Amino acid sequence: MLKTVTENLIKRRKKKIFSKILFIIFIMSIFAIQLTCSNTKPNTNINDIKYKNLFTELLGKSEQEIKTKIDKSWNQLFYGDDSSQRVYYPVGDDMAYIMDIGNNDVRSEGMSYGMMIAVQLDKKEEFDRIWKWAKKYMYHENGAYKGYFAWHCTAKGEKIHDNPASDGEEWFVTALFFAEARWENGQGIFNYGAEANKILHTMLHKEEDGGHLATNMFNKEYKQVVFVPTTGSASQFTDPSYHLPHFYELWARWADEDNDFWYEAAKTSREFFKKAANEKTGLMPDYAEFDGRPADPFGGGHDSFRFDAWRNAMNVAVDYSWFYTDKWAVSQSNKLLKFFYKEGIDSYGNQYNLEGKSLGQDHSLGLVSMNAVACLAATISERKEFVEKLWKSNPPMGKWRYYDGLLYMLALLNVSGNFKVYIPK
Repeated sequence: MLKTVTENLIKRRKKKIFSKILFIIFIMSIFAIQLTCSNTKPNTNINDIKYKNLFTELLGKSEQEIKTKIDKSWNQLFYGDDSSQRVYYPVGDDMAYIMDIGNNDVRSEGMSYGMMIAVQLDKKEEFDRIWKWAKKYMYHENGAYKGYFAWHCTAKGEKIHDNPASDGEEWFVTALFFAEARWENGQGIFNYGAEANKILHTMLHKEEDGGHLATNMFNKEYKQVVFVPTTGSASQFTDPSYHLPHFYELWARWADEDNDFWYEAAKTSREFFKKAANEKTGLMPDYAEFDGRPADPFGGGHDSFRFDAWRNAMNVAVDYSWFYTDKWAVSQSNKLLKFFYKEGIDSYGNQYNLEGKSLGQDHSLGLVSMNAVACLAATISERKEFVEKLWKSNPPMGKWRYYDGLLYMLALLNVSGNFKVYIPK
């Protein structure tokens, strides 16, 4: 009898101990989940964003030195010599375009970058001039692509191709929201907030609004931006550099509709970056499948790191610096910069396969600029040298000044802490 009682007591004690162990494991699991969420959940208060000034933090440059450098670059690229310096060309009393000098065309990419640079620097006249030209000549008032912008035109405003390039619309929208915040809405096309929302509606509802040649700019199944929103193969893959989760986070807050979709798109793009980046080098391709695998549907080697892909360094780092996403952005930026540092910080090429084999020997200012922006997320000591290379560079001149010059200006603003979120009322 005593033996039986003793055995029962031991069993009950074991059950209690086992229950306590399970409870402890459960509490630890909850804590781990909360800790993970705290590392990945974006900052929900935009007013809490801290804009890093790496020129001061790493190089000791004064605010006046930085302002002088930015002003000099603005004046050269927007008001310098017509034939060798500027990319901004006024038309009449109230319009202007940004010219891709090397390709002799006007692109929605450059127009939207020009607007973003202008709104960041509080240049309302230049912003309105560019926007009016884009609306007059690039925008489709009717037809298959109604509501979209032709991706490139001649300087006279003749559309070269009707189809849009998705990044142009993305940058237009965010620049317009910032303009609403900085200058308030005006009338007609200068009702910036209304114009931004019109574009957003088209981007997600083109197909249901009767488009037969054009598609939505975002694939709703994958929640990702497409390369070109047109029927056929061009809408069946993506361009990693078109993924702008930091913009989608803002649209989720400010758009008139589809807010949940934009929030999901931001999360999806962050996960997409992890799949698209090479584990060894951190390089991403120009084009990719929605699952992150490199893609080259039209030939030309766009499954490699080429000119579009330069911008991924900026997109990852700015998203991290604004919204405090998980630490992957830090390790990714460190990995990328280590790769280029090993290649030679003064001489690394501008094109590679994803494993790191050089495909182009030119050392390009545009890539130097984007790598400097990666330093907003990077923590390695070498980042100081990447920032210093940007500081010692000057605005480009000559035939290829368009792309290098606009990326250079965006980098100066980002690295100096002057690329900011402006919140519409």
